[in-house]
Amino acid sequence: MRRLAARGAAGDAGEVAAPAADSTDCARGRHPSSRRLIDLCAIWDPGVFLPAVGWKRASGFARRRLNEAETLNSVREAQLELLEAARPRGPGSRERGPVLRMARQQQPPPWVHAAFLLCLLSLSGAIEIPMDPSIQNELSQPPTITKQSVKDHIVDPRDNILIECEAKGNPAPSFHWTRNSRFFNIAKDPRVSMKRRSGTLVIDFRSGGRPEEYEGEYQCFARNKFGTALSNRIRLQVSKSPLWPKENLDPVVVQEGAPLTLQCNPPPGLPSPVIFWMSSSMEPITQDKRVSQGHNGDLYFSNVMLQDMQTDYSCNARFHFTHTIQQKNAFTLKVLTNNPYNDSSLRNHPDIYSARGVAERTPSFMYPQGTASSQMVLRGMDLVLECIASGVPTPDIAWYKKGGDLPSDKAKFENFNKALRITNVSEEDSGEYFCLASNKMGSIRHTISVRVKAAPYWLDEPKNLILAPGEDGRLVCRANGNPKPTVQWMVNGEPLQSAPPNPNREVAGDTIIFRDTQISSRAVYQCNTSNEHGYLLANAFVSVLDVPPRMLSPRNQLIRVILYNRTRLDCPFFGSPIPTLRWFKNGQGSNLDGGNYHVYENGSLEIKMIRKEDQGIYTCVATNILGKAENQVRLEVKDPTRIYRMPEDQVAKRGTTVQLECRVKHDPSLKLTVSWLKDDEPLYIGNRMKKEDDSLTIFGVAERDQGSYTCVASTELDQDLAKAYLTVLADQATPTNRLAALPKGRPDRPRDLELTDLAERSVRLTWIPGDDNNSPITDYVVQFEEDQFQPGVWHDHSKFPGSVNSAVLQLSPYVNYQFRVIAINEVGSSHPSLPSERYRTSGAPPESNPADVKGEGTRKNNMEITWTPMNATSAFGPNLRYIVKWRRRETRETWNNVTVWGSRYVVGQTPVYVPYEIRVQAENDFGKGPEPDTVIGYSGEDYPRAAPTDVKIRVLNSTAISLQWNRVYPDTVQGQLREYRAYYWRESSLLKNLWVSQKRQQASFPGDRPRGVVSRLFPYSNYKLEMVVVNGRGDGPRSETKEFTTPEGVPSAPRRFRVRQPNLETINLEWDHPEHPNGILIGYTLKYVAFNGTKLGKQIVENFSPNQTKFTMQRADPVSRYRFTLSARTQVGSGEAATEESPAPPNEATPTAAPPTLPPTPVGATGAVSSTDATATAATTEATTVPTIPGVAPTTIATTTTAATTTTTAAAAATTERPPATTSGTKMPESAYTNNQADIATQGWFIGLMCAIALLVLILLIVCFIKRSRGGKYPVREKKDVPLGPEDPKEEDGSFDYSDEDNKPLQGSQTSLDGTIKQQESDDSLVDYGEGGEGQFNEDGSFIGQYTVKKDKEETEGNESSEATSPVNAIYSLA
Repeated sequence: MRRLAARGAAGDAGEVAAPAADSTDCARGRHPSSRRLIDLCAIWDPGVFLPAVGWKRASGFARRRLNEAETLNSVREAQLELLEAARPRGPGSRERGPVLRMARQQQPPPWVHAAFLLCLLSLSGAIEIPMDPSIQNELSQPPTITKQSVKDHIVDPRDNILIECEAKGNPAPSFHWTRNSRFFNIAKDPRVSMKRRSGTLVIDFRSGGRPEEYEGEYQCFARNKFGTALSNRIRLQVSKSPLWPKENLDPVVVQEGAPLTLQCNPPPGLPSPVIFWMSSSMEPITQDKRVSQGHNGDLYFSNVMLQDMQTDYSCNARFHFTHTIQQKNAFTLKVLTNNPYNDSSLRNHPDIYSARGVAERTPSFMYPQGTASSQMVLRGMDLVLECIASGVPTPDIAWYKKGGDLPSDKAKFENFNKALRITNVSEEDSGEYFCLASNKMGSIRHTISVRVKAAPYWLDEPKNLILAPGEDGRLVCRANGNPKPTVQWMVNGEPLQSAPPNPNREVAGDTIIFRDTQISSRAVYQCNTSNEHGYLLANAFVSVLDVPPRMLSPRNQLIRVILYNRTRLDCPFFGSPIPTLRWFKNGQGSNLDGGNYHVYENGSLEIKMIRKEDQGIYTCVATNILGKAENQVRLEVKDPTRIYRMPEDQVAKRGTTVQLECRVKHDPSLKLTVSWLKDDEPLYIGNRMKKEDDSLTIFGVAERDQGSYTCVASTELDQDLAKAYLTVLADQATPTNRLAALPKGRPDRPRDLELTDLAERSVRLTWIPGDDNNSPITDYVVQFEEDQFQPGVWHDHSKFPGSVNSAVLQLSPYVNYQFRVIAINEVGSSHPSLPSERYRTSGAPPESNPADVKGEGTRKNNMEITWTPMNATSAFGPNLRYIVKWRRRETRETWNNVTVWGSRYVVGQTPVYVPYEIRVQAENDFGKGPEPDTVIGYSGEDYPRAAPTDVKIRVLNSTAISLQWNRVYPDTVQGQLREYRAYYWRESSLLKNLWVSQKRQQASFPGDRPRGVVSRLFPYSNYKLEMVVVNGRGDGPRSETKEFTTPEGVPSAPRRFRVRQPNLETINLEWDHPEHPNGILIGYTLKYVAFNGTKLGKQIVENFSPNQTKFTMQRADPVSRYRFTLSARTQVGSGEAATEESPAPPNEATPTAAPPTLPPTPVGATGAVSSTDATATAATTEATTVPTIPGVAPTTIATTTTAATTTTTAAAAATTERPPATTSGTKMPESAYTNNQADIATQGWFIGLMCAIALLVLILLIVCFIKRSRGGKYPVREKKDVPLGPEDPKEEDGSFDYSDEDNKPLQGSQTSLDGTIKQQESDDSLVDYGEGGEGQFNEDGSFIGQYTVKKDKEETEGNESSEATSPVNAIYSLA
């Protein structure tokens, strides 16, 4: 067989083959290359081989015998079958090979078939033409598509359209396009152009036009005289971001606790928009387990709470191409609730639903509907399964797969476990999945049947086929999918059926076989494989080349290298068929490979460590049947450059002369250059300095000369450095210890590591110390790295004193060592030195076995044997493996054994929790390690079969009990007994109407023990308890449920203890009942004491009834402060106390005003709500209903407070029903202001002044009323429907309206039919002083009823009057 080959870019991977063999080599049964079977040998006589593709150059006898073989068709078909059987089947493999022609119908030996199969396997892999321009320009090549747009090409309508298509070939290809399977004439459309030297289409819209007119399916054709290549069918679509339809959304009314779905329904965009929810003020909607967005964009509420009404909800769509966000009209929620108060303190309540009166419900699915559904997903895509459930409390979602586990490496949970995402889906992920939604009320599940389909994907993609004339080959197009894809072949863009016939080509399904190819066989073949989910299109050209070997590098190169370094000699080459390449030294006949030499596939020869004897002329020879080419490389080995006398640190006085020596040894054939640096910068040699070959002299040293001086000795191949420090002193100061006056630093890194005295288990390492930087080196640490087990990781090997620079290192067998050295002084460690050359020791059997051997069961019927794998220094040889042996303990049965390359082995089908004897022995290719120790392991555990019996409970106190039980039998544990465990839960409280959490708790009692104590219980409660035994697998069966009751205990501290000081005379105390009464409350104890600084007064004790939650104290001392201690009491005693102090006096604390709050309306009470602005005085009544406590009658404490209120009072009658009060208490209304200053309204002089003014107003009102009721009378008119106008004259009978001119009605006022004047805006009307019903007069002029105030509709908002008594009404009531 002959193939095109290019090997040789420097640094590329490759192989080197030997020159072609002659008939003598084949006759002797040897193949010319021991590394690669490139030149196939045809079978002639047994053991005789000739090049199959070079038969024309064979001897006449051999050529005649080969010609005879061409008539043996049966033999030819047999070899084709052999070729088919040997063809590689993996993805990406290349299908080609010669048809072997046998000279006679005689069966070759079996080893011949093996050689033939190796030849075929060695021919897989792509062949590339080298990038050398001279070769690229010489070789012809059919077109190859190098760049194209994606199949689904979505473009921005605001930009010009670009459809890419680029190809390479020789000659350069030309391009044309089809649109919707018809020829696309670019010249006829002025907007469409094609890039120069490319097939890329550019559609320009700067002069107008609509991008939508160019939507469709495009395909590019690249053509030259050797064939035509096709691009994919590119579907062009214009991005769309439609507007949201106009709609008016009514408020969504929902009952608290009910589920809710807010639908988004975004406009269909291209591509689909990204959906997210925000409020109309662009605040993101907080999502959690209860409220979350589904993958369809809808917003789901598992249950609606009152707090959800605090914002509105707007769906937003973000479009990718236009970078715009469109917002839908916002949804407004209206939540109907039985408890209208959104108390923020309830949000952290352990059971917020029951606290808010929301009924609990079992889960139900909001999405998807029903109990089962199905979903289809394409292979390679992401599978997203979603389950959203409603219920109260909010359900938890768990995911399972029927008949197996979820793929842990690909599965992840999203959206608070409501969505399961499996990435890169494969056929193994099909099956039934189900989601389980559960809360404490129950659980439901939904099953999703997942079917995995697949668009076509490559198993064997056709590759370019480059052959020599007369060579055979094949193109293979193999793809898989679901459903199975169909394969269609095309040649140069036309169906293969309509192409001209080619006798050298044969189509067999997904394979095209080429026999005896010629130059005319060049073409580009297309393979199109498709199913209902997509298609794949691949181009592969067949190119026929016949090129003799050529060298690509300059001839007779000279390479110079320093002794003991690593180097590589390059020999890039090219030819068709693939040339074989070998290296020779000084014309010797032996091939260079192995030992100190390594040949890469690209033909480069690496010499790992250069020695003197490696110098010489190296020849590389490339050979194929068309000829051979060779090149020579001359290698010269040079001695390294070394500074053998380095400059030393010096201390010099100012004005003296200093000489720094630097003597160098170097290779005489290399030009040496010695330069100096000062403080790591190039040194300027001035008049005061003299530089010689081996020294630097400084005359008249000055302070500016102080610093570090570095001698740099360099050649064109290497260099060496040495540094010294010069200290310049003044004349009068000469320190005795120069180092003490110099700054200290970490040492410089050691350098020039060298390996000598190479032995099987040791090597000598030598290094040159770096500068100690004024602090002597104390230690050297030698580290090593190996490249087999942990490449790149350095380990400490040994430590040596700072006085040595050479050491013998003890080595382990079969380790490829590399060393480095770190210097240490009192300041710190240096940087590591550059690594040394590698040194591999020879192998040996292991001398130890793996440690930490364990045997533990992971399931009830297995035992997993694990150990710590051995590292590189203990492997001692290649192919380290472990011999694992095990057997049942005390049975003396034969050992079971297996060889393992990892660090674990699982023994299956074992009895439950049985002891085993285990041995793990190390072995490598050199032998076995020592006999291992025996370790005892146990097989897997099963759940215990028995429960503790005769469980007895003894109550120790109100919070602890003592347990006692009978232990289980050891054979029922079925594993290692870890502990006895008690599960207990609080069933109820002995206090009525007290909600308790029934969450299960546990107490553990490790070991095999018969008793224990459970503490931290709640007093005065009913409990239930169960016992189990626990092993490594889990819990056993539960024991009989036991019940017990804890006695009363002391209560917890009263909650929300508050101290307020409305004025300097009184202090108000308020509190709530304890959170945990722990029994029946019998009262509260209040202790308080006055204090002023460090002085304390007498402590006073007050006892209250259990339902009292307020106390008002009259201050005896307005200066002192008070410290209050409040505790609740049961029959057991007083509980934990709450302590507060009265506010500080005005000169100690700054008063802080809080916004006024209105007290809640008590159960069944009707009260008045007043708006206040602190301008007049009104009365407010607070009523508080104390929650019921068992055994105590409920009471209501009423407090009347006088405060600054407005003159406008809105009175309304309101009745609010509230749930029955419990011992948890009701939050008391807080004071409107927190103010410690003396209020003017509480001062005596102000109260007296206000009383005097009120008395004067009262007398004035009485006088006015008497004057009106007695001083005038109203006429009785015959026609009562005629109103009395303000301009009417007085009646002649002497009647009059009013005798006082000031009381006449104003212009524009109106009178009622019965003569009553209706006031509109008058400020001095009597009506303003009353609050009763509207006043009326009788026909005789007498007054009936009370003076009233008309309600202001804007202030009352429909509330009813409470009829507060006015001063005028009070007078008339007395009359």
